This record gives sequence, C-alpha cells and structure tokens, in this order.
Amino acid sequence: MNIKQFKDAALAHFSYAISAGSKLVLIDPGRDPQPYYDYADKNGLQITGVIETHPHADFISSHHEINKTKKATIYASKLTKASYPHQQFDQGDVIELGKDVKLKALQTPGHSPDSISILLEEKGRNIAVFTGDSLLFGDVGRPDLRSYSGEFATEKKNLAKQMYHTIHDQFAKLENDVKVYPAHGAGSLCGKAIRNVNESTIGYEKENNYAFGKMTEEAFVNILLGDQPVIPYYFPFDVENNKKGSAAYQPAIAAVPGEKANFTPSTNERIIDTRKAELFRKSHQTGAVNIPDGGKFETWLGSVQKPEQSFFLVASSKQELQDVIAKSAKIGYESIIKGAYVYDNNDGSKSDEFNITTFKADPGKYTIIDVRTQKESAGQPVFPGSINIPINELADQVEKLPKDKPFVIHCASGYRSAIGASIIKKQLPDKTVYDLSDSIQSFIK
Repeated sequence: MNIKQFKDAALAHFSYAISAGSKLVLIDPGRDPQPYYDYADKNGLQITGVIETHPHADFISSHHEINKTKKATIYASKLTKASYPHQQFDQGDVIELGKDVKLKALQTPGHSPDSISILLEEKGRNIAVFTGDSLLFGDVGRPDLRSYSGEFATEKKNLAKQMYHTIHDQFAKLENDVKVYPAHGAGSLCGKAIRNVNESTIGYEKENNYAFGKMTEEAFVNILLGDQPVIPYYFPFDVENNKKGSAAYQPAIAAVPGEKANFTPSTNERIIDTRKAELFRKSHQTGAVNIPDGGKFETWLGSVQKPEQSFFLVASSKQELQDVIAKSAKIGYESIIKGAYVYDNNDGSKSDEFNITTFKADPGKYTIIDVRTQKESAGQPVFPGSINIPINELADQVEKLPKDKPFVIHCASGYRSAIGASIIKKQLPDKTVYDLSDSIQSFIK
C-alpha cells in the first residue's frame, strides 16, 4: 500500500493517490488530471476510483473528466445530490482496494452538510484518515460557505454544531497514531488558522487543535463562527460546478478565444490585466483592472471578478497568457474569458505618478484607502483616519468614498494595492488615484 500526496501551492490544495497492488484511488483531485495520469503510468497503476469528500468551493475538481477518460468510479455522499454518474459512499461503505487494504467512509459534516472523510485501513489497522475540509492542521473547515450556494443554504450555525459532533464523535475516537491528511494547508480560505505542515496525526491534533478542547457545543460554535475570512466570489460558483462536473481541462483551455496583440475590446468590456504592476502603471488599456500574475493569482481573480461577468484576459507574452488562462481554469473561470491577448503597447494610459516625499509631508491631504482585511487593518494600523475596505469589497464601495482629495491605496506589500488602485481608477477615471505599492514598507513599524 502506498500514499502519494500532490500539492498545489497556489490554492493550498492537497490531493491524494492511494494504491495497493495495481489499483489506485484518487481523493479530491485538482482540475488538471495529467499529474495523476503520469503518476499512475510511471508506477504501472490503474485508476479505478475517485473520491470526492464534498463539492469543493475553492477549486474545480477533475473527477468528472477522470470518470470519462479512465472509466474510474466516482464515489460521493448521497447528500451531495451530484448530477454526474457516481456511487454513493457514506458511513459504513467500504472500497476494497487490495487484499488487506480498505477505504471506509466516515460521515463528517460541519464544513458542508455532505462532507465525508476516508479512513484507510491496512490489515485491520487504521493507518490514515483523509479529512477533506473537515479536520485541518490545527483548525477545522469553516461552516459558513454553503449559506451562499443554492439549495445548500444551510444555516452556518447548524453546520458549526455538526462540526462539534464530527470532531468528538468521529475524529476524537480514532487512534492517536492515525495520520491526518486534509484537502487544504496553510493559506487556504477554507479555514482561518491552518498550520503550515503537510501531514499530522490524530494524537497531535487532539493535543494542539482547539477544536478538540473541552468546551460546550455553544462555546465551540461561538469560536468557530468568529473571525472567519472573506468569501471570494467564485466559491459558490465552484460548488455548483463541482456538483455537476466540469468540462475536460485541456479542451476547456483550448476553447478560450485568442485575439491579436493589443486588441481593443468594445467600450464597457471588463479587462483583467495580469502584467506586473510596474508595467501596468507605465501603460495599460483604459479601464483595465490590474491583477498581477503571482503565487495567489487564482484566489485574487476569484475575489475581484464575479463569475457572472465575462472578461478579457491580458498578459505580457504568449507564454504568460497561457499560464494565466490555465490558472483561471483551476477555478473554472476559463468559461467566462471572452478573449485573451498579449498587450505590449507603450502608448496606453498611464497611472497617476506617486511622489512619496510629497505624501510624507502631509498625508492628511489624501484619502487613504487600506485594502487589507479588517483583521489585518485592526491588528496593524498604519495611517490614522484611513478607510479600511477589503479588496474583495472595494468595487461595490467605490461610489460611497469621499471624492474631495486624491486617493492613496495601500495594503501590506503592494500586491493588493495595485489591484485596488486600478479598481478605483476604473470607476472614477477623473480622480487622481495613487498606488503606494511596496513603499508601504517604510511606514510599517
């Protein structure tokens, strides 16, 4: 028996391949199935099954494509009410992977009402538990996502109560040496305080994870519901797409319309410019929003761009364009890209040029917008009197901003401020908007 962990650092996503003999079962695969195919081929394994612990909110799964391509059975809880072909896999159900290897379903609701975990047993001994988004490293999955997605408008308080019983009635009863393998690690928005490790044990979590502490259900619910991260626009979109099963990855990417370099979309079309902020500031298309390609591009794209709005995608080169199309597809956004093209024109619109010396002389002459989260802003205030609007809420709040002074936008590093400055300039083209960029470091103590 062998366990192979796959990691997508950008989405803080873990997926797994469990093999015994010549058979391989995947758990929570990402959008691109090729790494799993390559692993199976390299090791002479046949992919016979794919288990979905729940319909994921933060990425598109390839379960449907793998089912079609490899004829692998998809296993999912009956509570998922999935519309793709699948075999129900709920408490007590077992997959016989090898002579002495079994995969057993555990009902573990709380993050979602349909969450399951998979207990790996070898020779009658529990080896590992694959916990999806239920039990995380030092945390548990947030219970407030399904309140925003269609028929699963389950009250987050009820899900939080379910999580309390999942922890104490399921996970706490497992042996201490059972390894813990969740679907997400540090940086994922599916939890709020996930440790930066790749594996754990039930024993370690019992000792160090607050969720296992001795407390009442009410106290647990209050802790779990407090201070949850923002919910990106794409989360409900991905839940519904994962319930249906998405199109094959490579054909979906290939179907994105390509445009000639420096193409000019019609007026009022949305343009997402993924070039570096310094290039964007020097020259860009009027009204474009700058989301620079980077380690968390997928999350920021899905936090700023609503899935019901189509957009044009821009990059510096053909290769970079293919890269950002592929990243967009990981959250299902290739389906709303209206066209993609390279932009290398030096004669476009220029961002307002910021003078840090003038700003430092009298910050009161500016309206300062802090686009960090409320938790970040409260924990490390920088400018007295600044207005805190998290980046994912900014577009909906621009019209309410005071407009009597020039704007200065800041975050913690300069990445989100580039996005924020371009959003405000798009909606208020006649106003002066400065991006403090990485100069923020000189103000943070």
